[in-house]
Amino acid sequence: MPPVKQLPFSFSLRLVSVLILIWFFPAQTVRCQKTASPATKPVQKPAEPSEKQPELPAQIELLETHVRFEANGDSRKEVHTRVRINNELGATQFARLAFDYNRSFQQIEFPLVRVTHEGGGTADILPSAISDQPNPAVANAPAYQDVRVKSLRILGLAPGDVLEYRTVTTNSSPPFAFYISHDVAHDNIVSEEIFEVDLPAASKAVPITSRIAQTYETKKSDEGENPRVLYLWKWSSGLEASGNEPASGSIAVPSPPNLAVQSDIVLTTLQWTDLVEPLKYSLSKVDLRTPGIRGKAQNLTSSATTQEGKLRLLYQFVSQKIGTVDLRVGATGFRLREPVDVLSTGYGVPEDKSVLLFALAESIGIDAAPALVLSANSTLLHGANPSFLSNILNVARFDKGPVWLDPCVEVAPFGMVRPELRDKPALLLSPPNDVQSIEKVSTKLPFPATQRVNVDAAITVGGVLSAKVSYLIRGDNELLLRVAFHQAPREKWNEVAQLLALSDGFRGKITNVSASDPYATKEPFTIEYEITQAKFVDWSKKPVRIPALLPQLGLPDPPATTPSGPVHSTIDLGTPLDVETHLTLHLPPGTSVRIPTGTSVVRDYATFASRYETGDAAVTASRHLNFLSREISYDHAADYFAFTRAVQSDEAQEFFLEKPDTPVPAKLSHPAASSGATNNN
Repeated sequence: MPPVKQLPFSFSLRLVSVLILIWFFPAQTVRCQKTASPATKPVQKPAEPSEKQPELPAQIELLETHVRFEANGDSRKEVHTRVRINNELGATQFARLAFDYNRSFQQIEFPLVRVTHEGGGTADILPSAISDQPNPAVANAPAYQDVRVKSLRILGLAPGDVLEYRTVTTNSSPPFAFYISHDVAHDNIVSEEIFEVDLPAASKAVPITSRIAQTYETKKSDEGENPRVLYLWKWSSGLEASGNEPASGSIAVPSPPNLAVQSDIVLTTLQWTDLVEPLKYSLSKVDLRTPGIRGKAQNLTSSATTQEGKLRLLYQFVSQKIGTVDLRVGATGFRLREPVDVLSTGYGVPEDKSVLLFALAESIGIDAAPALVLSANSTLLHGANPSFLSNILNVARFDKGPVWLDPCVEVAPFGMVRPELRDKPALLLSPPNDVQSIEKVSTKLPFPATQRVNVDAAITVGGVLSAKVSYLIRGDNELLLRVAFHQAPREKWNEVAQLLALSDGFRGKITNVSASDPYATKEPFTIEYEITQAKFVDWSKKPVRIPALLPQLGLPDPPATTPSGPVHSTIDLGTPLDVETHLTLHLPPGTSVRIPTGTSVVRDYATFASRYETGDAAVTASRHLNFLSREISYDHAADYFAFTRAVQSDEAQEFFLEKPDTPVPAKLSHPAASSGATNNN
């Protein structure tokens, strides 16, 4: 998956997004069956021979996978794993193994689970150590109980032990036949890996590989009525990223040019139209005359006078009143529920919510068909890969243009989709009998992106800082924080605000946290908190130096270059964004202050201005950064560097304070220090 575009939002909110993700998604049990499409992994640089590598918690000595496809598309996957436990952390990590599967078309068994102890002797794991439970995401959703997790408890593991286990997963009538994707262990945690796929030659599935998997062996067997072909890969730790040297009779197949391989190995016979067929079939079965659908749509939209106004009300209902069961697209095997059932139960996976919105809208004459979003543009170059399906949206057509909707995000404003989905190709599902096509998700927001941060602070004679921090946000960071406060119980809001304060550079005790209703998406999202920090300043220092108590303004990363020139022809500035930050700092009466000089920088793609003033026992500071363009030509790189240096130099400036009872040097107390001069760059 390609990296998400850098957005010119404040540094604090860029960092807090990472902190919030860590807070919401702590480390989990070892997962042995991937639940989502992994990003393309970086190639790890081999260690220098003289470097002493730290001991891994556990070493996978062997990872061996064999997959066999039958002529009807059913398959059997057997994985043999042997792990050496190196320390207590490794024993803890492998004390429980979890395997995701869908019992509507899959079964998973464990023919071998054995521990060989370092001191001698073996222990086989008993069937009582195996549990089979619904996926935690569907624990309260009875309609999706087929999405499950089968777990193994491995008791008594200790450093020096060897854990060996086999898993067998069978697929009967899977949603997509003759398809598999696999990722190689790119780091040294796996000493030896073998991956083998055996399939009927008639399937015509050919591997698409990344560079690390481009070398493999091809063998043919059963040359009679049922010829088969076998593909075999082998890796050992410490080999170059391009793979092993070709074995005798092997065929080295280079990766297709300009292909972003989402997985290291992909075998597929699918076309993109195959991926939308299950949903198109479900749409064709929707009875729009059902009173439960048309009647509900008419009731919900009775107060609206326009088609767009009606769709807003339908979208608000589906996104906010129908709970989202947070499973990846395709986790249910595209076995969709009837919209009436989704409506009556009040919950659904993303696909079911999207189809419900379509059904409600279509019943009153509004086309808002689902669209399956792909993770990268270059995936369209070759055969269809279900692992590229990253999400599902709805798209409606009005005179002013298409409106993209994300009903599975319960607090997303109308017409706003997550930034990682914008500008990605989407497989459109028009109503039955219409032609399927591909269209890029719009990059536009339904409103200008703005951020307003106000800090009202005070420093006491004792050096204590207290501040009230207020945010008013519209745009990408609004969605991030809406989701964070929506998902966190109210008693945990202090923790979310603490992460936000931490990312702003504030330390202290957080109190009195408040936020606007995350569901009130027609208005900007607001957050307020109070923070107190003892010993913020030490008045014995002469003078006291403090930064402006404002969040840092994050600028898009400089353009990447190679010896042959720039990586891209443009510099990506992200979604146009207008950021204003303001500080009022109250000081003990009589405090002398020297303030920085303000800055003003104007370009056709962005502007920046700062202002610093002193008044009656107070200091004010403001910074205004406004990105006007989404991108600029690389020819402007030098100018952009100069712009970023001017902004960063301004942010590095400090206030100089002197207590009233301390003699103040003339250069620090001169009245001209409060003039707020301008520096044109």
